[in-house]
Amino acid sequence: MLFETIATTGHEQVVFCQSKDAGLKAIIAIHNTVLGPALGGLRMWPYKTDEEALNDVLRLSRGMTYKNAVAGLNLGGGKAVIIGDPAKDKSEALFRSLGRFVNSLHGRYITAEDVGIDVNDMEYVYRETEFVTGVHQVHGGSGDPSPFTAFGALQGVMATLNYKHGNEDVGKYRFAVQGAGHVGSEFIKLLREQGAKVFVTDINKEAVQRCVDELGCEAVGIDEIYDVDCDVFSPCALGGTVNEQTIDRIKAKIICGAANNQLSTDQIGDELMKRGVVYAPDYAVNAGGVMNVSLEIDGYNRERAMRMMRSIYYNVGRIFQIADRDGIPTYKAADRMAEERINAIGKIKLPTMGNDGARFLGRMRGQ
Repeated sequence: MLFETIATTGHEQVVFCQSKDAGLKAIIAIHNTVLGPALGGLRMWPYKTDEEALNDVLRLSRGMTYKNAVAGLNLGGGKAVIIGDPAKDKSEALFRSLGRFVNSLHGRYITAEDVGIDVNDMEYVYRETEFVTGVHQVHGGSGDPSPFTAFGALQGVMATLNYKHGNEDVGKYRFAVQGAGHVGSEFIKLLREQGAKVFVTDINKEAVQRCVDELGCEAVGIDEIYDVDCDVFSPCALGGTVNEQTIDRIKAKIICGAANNQLSTDQIGDELMKRGVVYAPDYAVNAGGVMNVSLEIDGYNRERAMRMMRSIYYNVGRIFQIADRDGIPTYKAADRMAEERINAIGKIKLPTMGNDGARFLGRMRGQ
């Protein structure tokens, strides 16, 4: 059954990692390395079942392949998940154990920070492997990727507004932002700086209150966010929230946010197109974080990173052009843009077997 699943998703390798002494249960999924080493974040989440964790890492790693391809990076797609509660299950031993598993892949997978993980956690991973990006600046890294993901998402919003309304005036519109975590709070801050009206919700009530007190947002309930009278619905938490149960409730004519896998099914994407709702494909919009850490290859420069984020505006606009040209939903247009690049490079390159990852780190560490 597992091999049938992997055959369907096109994954090259899936690694199950366990250390009883460290309390580690993790899965590393490498989807595609045609463009280069598989780069993707490490997520920690209290999955209810092992199957739920596997499904998530398979979906997320595939998404990274497409994200990196659309972003124009010479990187493949991978992801890692740790099964556990980030509020109480973290330890040095846990992350160092995970680091050893990453190191055993010899550069086929390069990890980074994701949901439930912060720079301090990545420091422990870094002690066991150099195949880590987004580490603290003292190690030549770029640190927390959240501000860059948020800034990139803002570029996606501007491109989508321009496509739908012919202007980029963010401050004229009302946003319903679902999620006020690391990325969501940074995204909300940028929206408010532009003068936008922002409704916000999150499972963390303290995070919501900070947005209200410090940024002037309006708080709404977790379930009520779908009913908000707004222009843009911005998922910035976990995926799958645009689904059969919520699509009729969402009033916005634009869906654009920083979360991964926002559409529960492809059919939802088809239905959005029929309804005239413009969906900005998530992996094009939220590519800012991975773009940022990719620059560590040549020696990190923050100003260069911020300039690179602006290419998201072009990429999202290009996806809309393909959708209009081919008469297809935007999610299919994004996939088509990614697949065309992967197929073209695939004709001249074999999958990465580890040496490319070693060269990646050699350049990154100045060797």
